[in-house]
Amino acid sequence: MDTGDTSFVLISTALVFLMTPGLALFYGGMVRKKNVLSTLMHSWIVLGIMSLQWILVGYTLAFGPDYHGIIGSLNWLGLSGVGVAPNPDYAATIPAIVFMAFQMMFAVITPALISGSIAERMRFPAFIVFVLLWATFVYDPLAHWIWGVGGFLRNLGALDFAGGNVVHISSGYSALIVAIILGKRKGLGKESMAPHHIPMTILGAGLLWFGWFGFNAGSALGANGLAAMAFVNTNTAAAAAAIAWAIVERLHRGKSTVLGTASGAVAGLVAITPGAGFVTPLSSIFIGLVGGTICYFTISVMKAKFGYDDALDAFGCHGIGGTWGALATGIFATKAINPAGADGLFYGNASLLGIQAESVVITIVFAVVATFIILKVISLVMKLRVSEEQEANGLDLSLHGEEAYPYFI
Repeated sequence: MDTGDTSFVLISTALVFLMTPGLALFYGGMVRKKNVLSTLMHSWIVLGIMSLQWILVGYTLAFGPDYHGIIGSLNWLGLSGVGVAPNPDYAATIPAIVFMAFQMMFAVITPALISGSIAERMRFPAFIVFVLLWATFVYDPLAHWIWGVGGFLRNLGALDFAGGNVVHISSGYSALIVAIILGKRKGLGKESMAPHHIPMTILGAGLLWFGWFGFNAGSALGANGLAAMAFVNTNTAAAAAAIAWAIVERLHRGKSTVLGTASGAVAGLVAITPGAGFVTPLSSIFIGLVGGTICYFTISVMKAKFGYDDALDAFGCHGIGGTWGALATGIFATKAINPAGADGLFYGNASLLGIQAESVVITIVFAVVATFIILKVISLVMKLRVSEEQEANGLDLSLHGEEAYPYFI
């Protein structure tokens, strides 16, 4: 066991934890003031739910001893056998309990990302049940497929350094399905639904960028050169995507907005996540530039064209950005950065791009079908959406009996 590696991963764990409160602010500033607390509550309740679910059953399903490449066994139920001794299958220099805690923070933020698509209209009890079922039947199996020893996508050779498939593609496409099934917010396109507090969103974006260093660099699972490379790639792609969004937005709409620039940075962070520990800094610039551009057009053009109400653009940012990042890893990955990875198309190995594409398709199909089934099952026992009166009055008062700004009009 290495104390330096252990300290680094513990700090990275705390950074990834901070991302979920950061996400709450990022999302909270973009809704109307009558729904800000309900939006913040989504992220905060997920912190509680997933911290317990992961310890009780999630960790063993995701990382427990393999069962036919599909799921982890229940050997580590309730963290039985998970202690201070390292598990060489995952991280030979840090305690197994530290690896578990680091992965727990990924399990926390992933379903919280989905909440961006259902803002201002989903019932709170239905959201809680959805999170529990989605985490257990979508996130945990997918984490095992990609990261678990024996997982079939891992055995296929798919690369996902810090969560392109597991976190972003899964949550992004699931978010699209939830948005479609719930339907549009009342008054969409007829009344203003502008963000009520852009500075709150910018603060949240800054916390996300800060925490993302733990997300990506921490996935090296040690204080080493690979962590440093992932750190630099993370910052580089975010910067490139922020610039790309600002430029494209100015060309398309005539002005570069601070909300757009911050959204571009998040898109770049999403895009670099699967390849952060496999690509060079120069490649990360290109990944960020393309990521910021395609996410902008998905949100600004495609959403309006197809008419779905992805309220806070969970699909447009995470689904599309994650898909591009996973495919880009198949293009730009190089063993010169990470000998444990593989060379991609740009380095003479076209087969990796095919493997990445296959893993993306499998992830999308699984997330979409499972999410649809989960929502339909929930709808059999409870309503998914608030009433028209509750939606008109705002979810803060209707669902939680609180107001964010009681002394201001």
